[in-house]
Amino acid sequence: MKITQHLQEAQRTLFSFELLPPLKGENIGRIHEVVESLMEFSPSFVDVTYHREEYVYREVRGGLLEKRTVRKRPGTVGICAAIQHKYNLDAVPHIICGGFSKEETENALIDLDFVGVDNVLVLRGDPIRSEGRFKAEADGHAYAIDLLNQVVDMNRGQYLDPELRNTQATDFCIGVAGYPEKHFEAPNAASDLRWLKRKVEDGAEYVITQMFFDNRAYFDFVEACRAAGITVPIIPGLKPLTTRRQLQALPQNFHVNMPDELVQAVEKARDDREVKAIGVEWCIAQARELKAAGVPALHFYTMGRAEPTATIARAVF
Repeated sequence: MKITQHLQEAQRTLFSFELLPPLKGENIGRIHEVVESLMEFSPSFVDVTYHREEYVYREVRGGLLEKRTVRKRPGTVGICAAIQHKYNLDAVPHIICGGFSKEETENALIDLDFVGVDNVLVLRGDPIRSEGRFKAEADGHAYAIDLLNQVVDMNRGQYLDPELRNTQATDFCIGVAGYPEKHFEAPNAASDLRWLKRKVEDGAEYVITQMFFDNRAYFDFVEACRAAGITVPIIPGLKPLTTRRQLQALPQNFHVNMPDELVQAVEKARDDREVKAIGVEWCIAQARELKAAGVPALHFYTMGRAEPTATIARAVF
């Protein structure tokens, strides 16, 4: 079932969450634990992230260093298929530019179509950590809007090989990311909004936002989107703060702003147990206000841990 159908048929604010694939060499057991811990809240869908390759350097004979490519979290397509089969829960794989050629993207989309996945979330993706800036594959996409248009083309039955005949059109519902505090690479909020509008005009059907810790950022973002003519559903993404380290790590990695009241409370906490309690209560307050405002869904970034999200959901849903 498409995400847009879930949202159209809903009589209330929906619950959804995001999963991280297990590290390479681990099994799917942890995924099942997280999903089963959150099934009591009747999730409408679950996102499954995709993590691109990383480079590692290993010493070889003669003291030289050999550069090797590793993928630490494979399995997105398989996890989506397993979740839909086992739990009858719609899975939304992240489709990213980084690390994929156009042909590899096409093949991944064919696989997803074959296993019955109806939805994709289209993202540019992060740069390789050691490189600092994003670099597209030689025959890949540099921007999310180009990747989006490849999915749209396949939904029209247009594949990369123009000589293919009797092609079967896919029917993916396409989501994209939105940034209430703007994408860190955008020169300003207005430019960021123009590109989001382009994505919607080109075929994006809903938006899921980056995490934020001040609801005013979300409300202002939605207001700006509506003023710009963006009418698709905009789903807020939430992440509870659970450790003191995240006070620096989340702004550094996700380029989000922490409200001063939250920062001061965390700084006064004696340990991470207290930090977690503060972060969960803050997220509960956010979720209650957003739900009261009638947002289409509350989407939680679990980072592979179900318990904080379950605590919040029990207080809100």
